[in-house]
Amino acid sequence: MKKKNVIKSLCMGIFVLSMISCSAGGNKTAANEESCCADTNCKDKKEMKYSKKYTNADFYTDGKFNEAVAIEAMKDMLKFYDLPFTDFMEKEFWVVDFGLGDFENLGMGGVFWVNDQEHSYFAHAIYLLPGQMIPEHAHVKTEFAPKFESWMVTKGWCYNFSEIGDETPNAPVIPMKHGPIKSKSFVVQKVGDIVHLKKEESFHFLMAGPEGAIVDEWASYHDGAGLRFSNTEASL
Repeated sequence: MKKKNVIKSLCMGIFVLSMISCSAGGNKTAANEESCCADTNCKDKKEMKYSKKYTNADFYTDGKFNEAVAIEAMKDMLKFYDLPFTDFMEKEFWVVDFGLGDFENLGMGGVFWVNDQEHSYFAHAIYLLPGQMIPEHAHVKTEFAPKFESWMVTKGWCYNFSEIGDETPNAPVIPMKHGPIKSKSFVVQKVGDIVHLKKEESFHFLMAGPEGAIVDEWASYHDGAGLRFSNTEASL
């Protein structure tokens, strides 16, 4: 009986010392850091941030866009942000470099959760790797009304640009392959921020910050025929 009490006391002492080590903030060994991770969320404690891991050298094979590598890059970001890659996403997830040959800087991943023509509603998830920009574009009227959209960042952050409004100072550098932009007004959109398209048929775009960005989009029906890029070389 005494032996069991001694063992129990030793175990309790080790646990207390481990907790003190986790909260003390002093130097940690690999062993006690692993112990801390078992009891706390290390990602939250250290405020870890996602960062760029892939470049165009990874995304292009003999000059051809390698979609499989691009999807692996997106999956890596999703894993960091503790988001699942579901069976639906396995079937419906897509990546695009818009024919500009610079996926590192000009591209995106996406999933259309729904695009209902009859009831005119649309739900989309946008996935942007660190620093990645969606080429500037507008949605114009076709046989359908021009697409109106709203965005909410769920992970990371992004610049949300519009051609409506005064030019905002200290803008990020636009990728060289994109060329000039019409949209000069922007806000920094962080997790939970909701931004609406300022005007139907106006030019706009998103550009991820250095941590990448995952953005929920809600909109009216998306008619691909109404998509217009300011860079006429860009395409889907």
